[in-house]
Amino acid sequence: MKPTPITLTRQGLLPDDLRVARAESAPHLGPRVLFFSGGSALNGIARRLKRYSYNTMHLITPFDSGGSSQQLRLAFDMPAVGDLRSRLMALADESVLGQPDVYALFSHRLPGDAPPRALRDTVDELRRGRHPLMSAIARPMRQLIRTQLDCFVEAVPEGFDYCKASIGNLILAGGYLGHGRALEPVLFMMSKMVDVRGTVRAIVDENLHLGVTLADGRRVLGQRALTGKEVAPLDAAIASVFLFEDPKTGAPVEVALPKRNRRLIEQAEVICYPPGSLYSSVIANLLPAGVGRAVARQPVPKVYLPSLGPDPEARDLTLADQVQAILDPLQRDAGPDVGTGRLLTHVLCDLSVSQAECDAVTRRHGIPCLRLPMKDPGRDIYDVETVSRVLVSLN
Repeated sequence: MKPTPITLTRQGLLPDDLRVARAESAPHLGPRVLFFSGGSALNGIARRLKRYSYNTMHLITPFDSGGSSQQLRLAFDMPAVGDLRSRLMALADESVLGQPDVYALFSHRLPGDAPPRALRDTVDELRRGRHPLMSAIARPMRQLIRTQLDCFVEAVPEGFDYCKASIGNLILAGGYLGHGRALEPVLFMMSKMVDVRGTVRAIVDENLHLGVTLADGRRVLGQRALTGKEVAPLDAAIASVFLFEDPKTGAPVEVALPKRNRRLIEQAEVICYPPGSLYSSVIANLLPAGVGRAVARQPVPKVYLPSLGPDPEARDLTLADQVQAILDPLQRDAGPDVGTGRLLTHVLCDLSVSQAECDAVTRRHGIPCLRLPMKDPGRDIYDVETVSRVLVSLN
């Protein structure tokens, strides 16, 4: 049995199968749903949404400091590209895999147990066009990709660690260096190569890092120290979050939302604060100056889909606390006269969230909190089809 899509109205929830069917029949005319996100938690939903809309918009955090992205950041003093590449691949055309050979190359990851020399040789084979993944790509696209890899290899420092490196990340890094240290041109180029069904941009094109102040006053610097994936989870709740440029001092800095991203927000028909690590994947995108004001100006549904599984970053936070954490940077930017309802209109929860928790959100923030059957049976994640149909129904 298919899940019932919904439309949010002042009267509550109304089914809207017609709206979903219309989007499915003409996804090129589908709704402009905008996500503030990062990480991989949204990728499944993003991939399924292509069935209903080629117009989704994704503003992604470039502040990651873990995994292979960290090696690139240390080597080239650049923004993180891993989450951007991951979302581009999730949105690539899979109806016929528009450019299957390019997709395979960008998605390929080097092994973690090969000798360093063997990994360097593999990258050299790719840049020379001799590796099967590269030789399978038709000209002139093959030459274009090799040019980006040339830029990377010519600049890479001695001893760079290729262990588990994503080839797509290396290509993005080379494009970044070859385009005057700018992300936007190379993201646009990669989007065209794999026929991305949507828009993917970094929230800012700046080399910044994420830091937090804990409830006990301590500061923790760097995204990898927050998520509980590569290091031990935080042992105290997060009180505030900030961006910084200099890893030595961790001094907070302000950065402005680029005009091109402000215009993207202004085009949105639905705005979603999606599941993912609360601070490093979602709230990080709300920190640049101008985000809160741009969101407040849009008279569209603005929904929060909280993560269903455990989130080390949300330690000791109730659902109402999580909502407050999202509202804080938006309200600081939008100003004290902007009401909560202009920044967030609804919280959508699975039935696994108690009615008491939902009621607490409404009492504290004046925001409707709606419980819907959206969980994937047997797993602490959302059912991607159900969520996709719900989001399409909101516009």
